[in-house]
Amino acid sequence: MDKPPFRVGFLLLPQYSMMALSSATEPLRSANYITGQPLYEWCLIKPGAAPTASSSGFEISPQAALAGVPELDLVFVVASLGLAQYRDVRVFDWLRRQADTGKPVGGISLGTLILARAGLLDGYRCTIHWDSMRAFAQEFPRIDVCRDLYCIDRQRLSCGGGTSAMDMMLDLIARAHGKPFAMEVADQFLHTRLRTSTEGQRMSVQWRYGIDDRRLVKALTLMEQNIETPIPTHTVASLAGVSARQFERLWLQHFGATPTRFYIGLRLKAAQKLLQESTYSLHDIAMQCGFASSSHLGRQYRQYFGHTPGQERKSRH
Repeated sequence: MDKPPFRVGFLLLPQYSMMALSSATEPLRSANYITGQPLYEWCLIKPGAAPTASSSGFEISPQAALAGVPELDLVFVVASLGLAQYRDVRVFDWLRRQADTGKPVGGISLGTLILARAGLLDGYRCTIHWDSMRAFAQEFPRIDVCRDLYCIDRQRLSCGGGTSAMDMMLDLIARAHGKPFAMEVADQFLHTRLRTSTEGQRMSVQWRYGIDDRRLVKALTLMEQNIETPIPTHTVASLAGVSARQFERLWLQHFGATPTRFYIGLRLKAAQKLLQESTYSLHDIAMQCGFASSSHLGRQYRQYFGHTPGQERKSRH
C-alpha cells in the first residue's frame, strides 16, 4: 500500500508574506509534479472567519479555520508585519494543542515570534528575520535565537522568511526523499544550490554597500554589531587598522557623511524599526539603540527623519 501524503498546514496571520508562503509551498507542489505522486498535501488555515490579506494586499480564502483543521503532520505559522501587539489567545491555544500531539511546529519569518509568545520555543534554538532579531531578543532574552538562514531543532522549525523558506523545505524533502531528489526540486526554481541552515541571512557588508576596502568592511561590521553600546569612531578606526584622520576621509569619500553621522543613522534606523514593530517605550528604545535618553533620541530622530518618534509610531498604528 502506498504511503499516505505528508500533510502540512500553513496558518496565515494578517499581513503574512506572499513570497514566504510561495517559497514554502512551491517545493511541495514541485515534488508531487516530478514524481507524479501525491507525496505532500497542504492546507491553508485562517485564524478567523474573514479572508486573510497578505502584506501586499492579496486576499486568500484558506481552506480551513482553526476549528475545522484536518489532521496534519506538520504546522507552520506564516507571519510578517503588524505583530507588535498581536496576542490572539485562540491562535496560541491552537498551536499549543498541535504541539501537544507531538507533531513538529514551525515559524516562517515572524511566525517565530508567534511560537515564542505561545510558549513553544522555551528550550529550543530558533531563528527569525534578521530585521526583527534585536526586538525578538529583547522580548525573549532566554530563548536561543541565532542568525542562521533556517533552524531545525527537534520538533521546532524556523526560518528568516522570504526565499529561506524554500531552503528549509528543500532540507525537509532531502531528509525524506534524499538529497539528489531535493536538488531536482530546487532546479525547477533555478535555485542553483542547496543552502545550508547555518548560512547567514544577509548579504555581506561589501555587497550591500558596494565596497571592497577591507578596512571599511571591518568598520561597517563593527558598527552594525554594536548598536546598543556604540563604539567611539576613533576606536572603530583603530580596530579597522586605519588612522582617525584617514578613516574620516575614506568615509566621506565613500558615503558622503562623517563616520559619526553615518553610525548615528544606523542606530536611528534600528530605533525606527522598534517603533514600527514593538510596543517598547521610547525610553527602552533609546537605551536599546545607544541613546542617553528618550529626549536625546527624539532630537536626533527629528533631525534625521523630519518627524518625531511619537509621530512615527502613531502613523504606523
